[in-house]
Amino acid sequence: MTTADPHATAPLLTAGAPLRQARSAMIMIHGRGATATNILELAAEFDQPEWAYLAPQAAGNTWYPSSFLTPLERNEPHLSSALATVGRAVDQVLAAGIPAERIVLLGFSQGACLALEWAARNAQRFGGIVGLSGGLIGPAGTPRNYAGSLAGTPVFLGCSDVDQHIPAARVRESAAVFEQLGAATTARLYPGMGHTINSDELGFIQELLRGI
Repeated sequence: MTTADPHATAPLLTAGAPLRQARSAMIMIHGRGATATNILELAAEFDQPEWAYLAPQAAGNTWYPSSFLTPLERNEPHLSSALATVGRAVDQVLAAGIPAERIVLLGFSQGACLALEWAARNAQRFGGIVGLSGGLIGPAGTPRNYAGSLAGTPVFLGCSDVDQHIPAARVRESAAVFEQLGAATTARLYPGMGHTINSDELGFIQELLRGI
């Protein structure tokens, strides 16, 4: 780890099928204060033994120091380093022979924000993008002039309508941006839910994976 690139040596934990033998892969991004091990535990919910699951570990268990709603520069250099870490994980899957169309990016909370922002900045046809309790990064009014097209990629956004960390308005805005990028977007705001993952979200993800 360096001051300029704090996640440069981020470990990449794995579960499921070995990457070279897997038919598809999911890259899983943990939330603030959590670990790669934590988010990999979700893999057991999906019942997809032929999938490889990969989860990078943030330095200090945090991808960037401030809220995702603050000016982008306040989260640098951590944010750029975190985005690069996601890119390296994707590149590793691609190098193993799994095409982007069979890669799903999934994140929870801070990890959801990171996964969604990386996908928007690197738009192409993926197997799927899943943001659980998250939204695109930056303060209100941040330009969303992302290049490329998600070309029909299924995108799922799930969040509480009263999440203390993720405003419902940001979830809706993010969904609209992904629609503009050509994604097949589903956004669900759950009344009164906590900052957590529910069975409806898990069911949607299971169906998504079965369709890849």
